[in-house]
Amino acid sequence: MKLLKTGLVSGLVVLLSLSIGPLAAAEDYGPLTVQQTEAGKVLADPEGMTVYTFDKDEPGKSNCTGQCAEAWPPVTAEEDAEPTGALTIITRDDGSKQWAYEDQPLYTFVQDQEPGDVEGDGFKDIWHVVEVE
Repeated sequence: MKLLKTGLVSGLVVLLSLSIGPLAAAEDYGPLTVQQTEAGKVLADPEGMTVYTFDKDEPGKSNCTGQCAEAWPPVTAEEDAEPTGALTIITRDDGSKQWAYEDQPLYTFVQDQEPGDVEGDGFKDIWHVVEVE
């Protein structure tokens, strides 16, 4: 009888999990975090600063250098960092490593002063936060 009850409970747990779907299938953002902002939930660097993509980049290649990179610092990846989930790592022209989301290089914005700021979102219609669920 005990075996029958255990089997029924196990079957019920399986059915419940199928009906409600995965409970905590959180996306893996490695060293990045998710920050609640006025723009919604966005990716942020390890310090909580919002990260952005640049429309003039190409998949896997940053086109933001010089003064651009001074205003929009690349989100650097450690030399031994590994891609995880939708996060990839690109090599910049200077040889440094940069985090990318779905192969789009990621940057912060110098005018964002504290975690959750999104001053760069929509800047010149070419800079965008990375919205996540």
